Amino acid sequence: MTASDSKPPKFAHPAEEIFSRILDFYGIKWEYEPRTFPLEWDEQGNVTEAFRPDFYLSEQNLYVELTTLRPRLSTYKNRRLRRMKELYPDVNIKLFKRREMRDLMVKYGLMTEAQQLSGTDAQSNGTASNK
Repeated sequence: MTASDSKPPKFAHPAEEIFSRILDFYGIKWEYEPRTFPLEWDEQGNVTEAFRPDFYLSEQNLYVELTTLRPRLSTYKNRRLRRMKELYPDVNIKLFKRREMRDLMVKYGLMTEAQQLSGTDAQSNGTASNK
């Protein structure tokens, strides 16, 4: 997707929408949550846990996951990323944590947006989805 595409997806968190705008500004092609990776299965082979990264940057062959969780709660996503690397070693994935997202926004002059990632509201907004 790029800025010229007609209808943007419904993002789970404002940080995802902001990140997509940065990608669009630089003409980086992206897809939002295009693939789900099974991580755990039950005895019958049914998927019991899966992971769907936020973005896929096709020209870089890179998945990007954003998190605004408090650092002590990001252990959950880190565990999932480790499991991803075990099961899918050829899949490139990068995790951007809340601080890295704020720094990126500040770097590109998005001060108001960066302020949205401060405090407990930012930590809970949109994080209820089990991606």
